[in-house]
Amino acid sequence: MELQFRKSSREQVKMKMAITGPSGSGKTYSSLLIAKGLCGRWDKVCLIDTENGSADLYAHLGDFNVISMKAPYSPEKYINALELCSQRGMEAVVIDSISHCWEFLVEAHSNMVGNSFANWAKITPRHNSFIQSMLRVPFHIVATMRTKTDYVLNQKDNKYVPEKVGLKTIQRDGVDYEFTLVFDLDIKHHASASKDRTNMFIDKPQFTITEDTGKKIMEWSKQGEPKEFAIRIRECKTMKELLQLYKDNPGTMETYKSDYATKKAHLLASEALLEGQLKTQENGKA
Repeated sequence: MELQFRKSSREQVKMKMAITGPSGSGKTYSSLLIAKGLCGRWDKVCLIDTENGSADLYAHLGDFNVISMKAPYSPEKYINALELCSQRGMEAVVIDSISHCWEFLVEAHSNMVGNSFANWAKITPRHNSFIQSMLRVPFHIVATMRTKTDYVLNQKDNKYVPEKVGLKTIQRDGVDYEFTLVFDLDIKHHASASKDRTNMFIDKPQFTITEDTGKKIMEWSKQGEPKEFAIRIRECKTMKELLQLYKDNPGTMETYKSDYATKKAHLLASEALLEGQLKTQENGKA
C-alpha cells in the first residue's frame, strides 16, 4: 500500500472510554449513566457483567440489557459478547470489568512452562485481539477497570481516620492509551479525567458523573465527518453490494439506519432509471 498525503480532518466517532476506581467507588453506576446519556435509550444499552450479577443491583435505573459472564474470563469470551451486542443492535455497551480478562491472562501465563518471554508472545496476541475488538465495534464502549486499593490516614475532626484509595489499575500497562477518555473515581464517587482527548474534562475540578455527562460526550462524538462505516455504505454501487454489507454487519442497522435508507433509495432509483432506459432501447430496436 502506497503512502498517502492528506489534510487532517475530524471524524465522527463511537466513544471508547474507561472508568477506573477502587471497589465501592461507583464504577458500574457511573458507567450506566454515561451509557444512557450516550445513546438516550435504556433498551439500546447492554452491560457485560463479570461482577457476579452486580448489574441487577441497578435494574431500577431502566430496562437495560445484560450479558452475564462467568469464569473463565478469556479474551475470546469477551469478543463473543461484543459480537452478540453488535448482532442485537446495541448503541452503548458497558464492560464491567475488563480487569477480569487481564487477571485471566496473567494466571494463564503463570501456569505455562518454559521461557517467560516466549510465553508472553503467545498470551499478548489474545489480549490485543480483545482490545482491537473493542475499538472496532460500531457502538460506544464504557469499560471499567479495577484499581488495587490501599488505605491512608486522613485528618477529620482532629482525628486520623483510614480512607480507601485506588492505586495501580489492574490491567496491562499502557492500555489507557487505547481509550479516548479515562475517568478516575475515588471512594466518594468524585470523578476526574486522567486522559481526555475531548479536552472537556481535563484539568477541571472533580465532579459527579450523571447522565448529562454522557450527553455531553455524545455531542462531542457526533462532530465532524461520518466515520468509515458510513463511507462504506455510501460507496456501495449496487443493491447486491449494500445487502451483502448489511448481511456481514447485522448489528449496524440501528446505528447507521439513515445511511442505509438513503443509499437504498438512491440505488433503487438508479436501478429503476437504468431499467427504464434499457426498455426504451429495446422498444426502439423492435
